[in-house]
Amino acid sequence: MDSFVPLTSRPSTSRRPGTARPATTATSVAAQDIVCAVSESRGISSTVGLAFVNLITAEVVLCQFCDSPTYLKAVTKIAVFEPSEILFMNTANDSKLRRMIQENLSDPISTFLDRRYWSDKTGLEYLNRLAFPDDADSLKLALGGNYFAACCFAAVLKYVESELQRTFVSHSLRIKFEPSEGSMTIDLQTIVSLELIQNLNNVKSRDSLYGLLNETLTPMGARLLRATILQPSVQRVKLTARYNAVEDLSTKEDMFISVREALKGFIDADKVLSLVVQVPTKQTIQYVEQSVNNVIMLKTYVSAINKIHQALGAADSELLMSIRELCRPAGHRDVEELIEGVLNEHITYQSKPLDLRNQRIYCVKAGVNSLLDVARQTYKEANADAAELISKLAETCKIELDLKYDSARQYYISLPCNDMEIPDIFINLYRKRNHFECQTLDLLKINQKITDAHNEVIGLSDETIQKLLHDVCSEVSGLFRISEGIGMLDMLAAFTQLATSNDYIRPELTNTLAIKAGRHPIREQIHARPFIPNDAYATPQTRFQIITGCNMSGKSTYIRSLALMTVMAQIGCFVPAQYASFPIVHQLFARIATADDLDANVSTFAAEMREMAFILRNIQAQGMVLVDELGRGTSTTDGLAIAVALAEALLASNSFVWFATHFHDLARIFSERAGIVNLHLAADITPDAAKMTMLYRIAEGPVPDRRYGITLAKLVDLSPSILDVATSVSEALDGISQRRNSPSRAICIARKRKLLLSLREQLVIAREGIMDDDSLRRWLKRLQDQFLAHMARIDQESSSIVETGSESVHPPQSRGLSLSSEVEQDDLMQEDVMQEDVRPGEEPLPRGNSASSPIVIDSDPIQDNSNTDSDTDSEETDLD
Repeated sequence: MDSFVPLTSRPSTSRRPGTARPATTATSVAAQDIVCAVSESRGISSTVGLAFVNLITAEVVLCQFCDSPTYLKAVTKIAVFEPSEILFMNTANDSKLRRMIQENLSDPISTFLDRRYWSDKTGLEYLNRLAFPDDADSLKLALGGNYFAACCFAAVLKYVESELQRTFVSHSLRIKFEPSEGSMTIDLQTIVSLELIQNLNNVKSRDSLYGLLNETLTPMGARLLRATILQPSVQRVKLTARYNAVEDLSTKEDMFISVREALKGFIDADKVLSLVVQVPTKQTIQYVEQSVNNVIMLKTYVSAINKIHQALGAADSELLMSIRELCRPAGHRDVEELIEGVLNEHITYQSKPLDLRNQRIYCVKAGVNSLLDVARQTYKEANADAAELISKLAETCKIELDLKYDSARQYYISLPCNDMEIPDIFINLYRKRNHFECQTLDLLKINQKITDAHNEVIGLSDETIQKLLHDVCSEVSGLFRISEGIGMLDMLAAFTQLATSNDYIRPELTNTLAIKAGRHPIREQIHARPFIPNDAYATPQTRFQIITGCNMSGKSTYIRSLALMTVMAQIGCFVPAQYASFPIVHQLFARIATADDLDANVSTFAAEMREMAFILRNIQAQGMVLVDELGRGTSTTDGLAIAVALAEALLASNSFVWFATHFHDLARIFSERAGIVNLHLAADITPDAAKMTMLYRIAEGPVPDRRYGITLAKLVDLSPSILDVATSVSEALDGISQRRNSPSRAICIARKRKLLLSLREQLVIAREGIMDDDSLRRWLKRLQDQFLAHMARIDQESSSIVETGSESVHPPQSRGLSLSSEVEQDDLMQEDVMQEDVRPGEEPLPRGNSASSPIVIDSDPIQDNSNTDSDTDSEETDLD
C-alpha cells in the first residue's frame, strides 16, 4: 500500500485549440467497473500499450499498437471501454498521451503508480497463473513481442490486488489480446455526430443506432452489441459468418422463436462467473453469504444452457453450429453434477430478506455435512421459539400481533393502532402509519440465538460451498466461452429480429459501394410518413462525391444513411435497402456538427478547421469521410477557398468522401476531375417560383437552380421589391460566371480523360462480373454506343472552340488546382490518356471486384442472369 502513490483527482477539462476532440456521450449498457493501465514508448515512434480489467465480467483485454501523433487509436480504444479509472506511470504526469486523454475523456480518475510495478516479467507471471490453460501458450507468444502491453497487465493487476483488495482464482481470467488492425477506427466526434450510441438531443431516447439494434434479451448480448458498434470488424471471414448466421435464423422461423424463448430471462452469466473467481484478500460474513448466492445463480445459469443447445438443433450455419457445440450438455455436465451433488434440487434465488436468509441456510443438501445438519436444526428450533413467543403474547395481551422480519432488526412485532393501552412488555416502540412496530426482551434474546445459529450454519455451509467453488473454477474457462457464445447468439438474434421486422437485406462485401433504394435506418423508424429511399454508387474512380441541394432537401440525411449502413454491414447486420454491396472500410470520420464550442471558447469555423485538421492527419486509404457544409462559418471567398483546398487533400487520400455543400462553385471547379462525381438532392420548383417541393431524391449533376434561396425567401413574405433586387443581382452574377467558365481545350481534354478512365473501370468490373455471355454482349454494345456518343459530343465542343477561337482565360480558382498544368501540356496529356496512364500522385485503379460482385451501372446492380432484353435495354447510363 505505501509503495503506491495514490492520486485520484479528476483530470482537467480544458482543451487546446487544434488538437482536442469532443468526448463521447456514450453511456455503458450496464454498470461497468473497469480499470485501465496505459503505457507508451519514448522517442519518435509512438507505441502505446493498454490493459483493461473488467471487475464485473472478469475479463482482461490487452492491446499494443503504433499510434499517430494525436493518439487517435489510444483515445478511441479507451473511449470504447469507458474505464472508471486510468493508471499511469508516476513519470507520465506531463506526457502528451496523458494530456490527450484528459482533453478527450473527462470522466475517468487518473491514478499514478510507482515505476517498479510496470514490469513485463511480472506480467508474464500473472499470465501463467491466471490465464485459461488452453490460452496460455498463444498469449505468451503475443505478450512476448509486446513489452508495453505486458507492463500494463502487470501494473493493473498489482493495483487491483493492493488497492482494491481483490484477487483472482488461478486459471480463471479471460485474457484477450486485441490488435488494432482487426476493427474499423471511428473517432469520438463521429460516434457522437452519427448518434451511434445515443441520441444527440435526448440521452434517454432510443433513437440511435444502438437503440435501434438493441433487441437483445441478455446483458451479455447488450454489452457485445455496444462494443461491436464502436469497433466494427474489417475481417471479411468474420462478417460473412455473421451474415450466414442471421440468414439461417431468418429463414427458420421455428428455430428463431425457440432461440428467443431460450434467451428470455437469462441471468448475467459474465457477472456471476466473475464473482465466482474473485476472492477478497480479507473474507467477511458478507462474502460468505454472497458465495452461497453465487452458487445458486451459477446453478440457474448452467441449467439454462441446455435450452440454447436444443433451440439450435436445426442450425446449418457455421457460427450457429459452433455456438450449439459450445452449449452441448457434455461441455457443462461436470459442473452441473458438482452443483447437484451439493445444492438442494429446488433451491432458487430469492429477493425478500427472510426468504434470502432461509435460502442461504437450506441451500446445501442434508447429509453432505453432519455438523451442518445439527446447526440447521438449532436454527430451525430458534425460529420456532420466536413464532411460539408471539403466539403466547397475543393470547396473554389479547392483541393481534404479527411477526415480521428485516435484515437490520431481524424479528420484530407489528400490532395495529387503536385506543387500547400498550403493555410495558413491548420495547423499542414507534408508530408507522396505521400500526406500531416493537420488540420484547425475550424476542431480542431469541434473535441473538437465531443470529448465532445462523452464523454457525453459514460458516459450516461456507466450507462446503468454497470446496464446490474450487472445483467449479477448474471448469470456469468453458463456462466463460459458453457465455460469450450466448452473447453472440443474442446479438445475432437481435439482428434477425430487426431484419425480419423491417425488410432488411443481406449486404455483399465487394470493392464497390453500391446501394439500391437505401434508407436511413433511424429516420425511417421515427417518421410517420414512408421514408424516401435513395441509391448510392462509389468506386475508386468515383470515390469523391460532391452533394449539393436546397436547404432541408436531405443532404445530411443522405450521407448519414450511407455511414450508418456501412457500420451496420461491418458488424454483421443486414441493411435497409433493396440491394447493397460495401467495400471494407478501415476508418470512418464525420465532420457534421456546426455548433460553437462555448466551453473551449471556439467558434463554429475554428471547430470545423480543428476537426478537419484532425481528419487529414489521420485519414488513410480505405477510409470513409463525411463532410457537411464546410466553410460556412467564415466569408464566402475564404470558405470556398478552404473547401477547395481541403477537397484536394481528401481526394489525394484515396478514401471515399461525401462532401455536402452549398458552395456551387466547388461542384463546378471539380466537375472535370477524375474521381469526382457531382450529385444533388432534387427539388420541384413551380415556374412562377411560388412553391417548392422537396423530393428527397438523389440525382446526377450539380443542383440545377441556383436561386432556390430566393424561392425559399418568398415563402416568408419578404417585400417584393427586395426579392426583385435579389433576383436581378443573382442573374447578373450568373451571367458573369458563365462568361468566365465557357469551355476550353483543357477542359475538353480533361473530359476525355475522365471518360476513358470510367470506361476502363466499367470494363474491369465487367471482366470480374457474373453475367452470362448474351447479357454481357448486350451490355458491352450499349456501353460502346454511349461511349462513342459522349466522345463525339466532346470532340464537337473542342472543334467549335478551335473554329471560333473563343477559348476563355480562366482564373486559377475557377479551373481546379490541377488544370493549369494541363493547359500548357495538352499534347502530352492526350498521349497519356490514350495509353490509359494514371496521373502522378494518383493510385492505379483496382483490378475489379471479386467473382461474386455484381456489375453496377448508375447504382442499378445487375445481380443475376435473369434480366430480360427489355429490362436491359431500358437501363440508362451516363458515364459523365
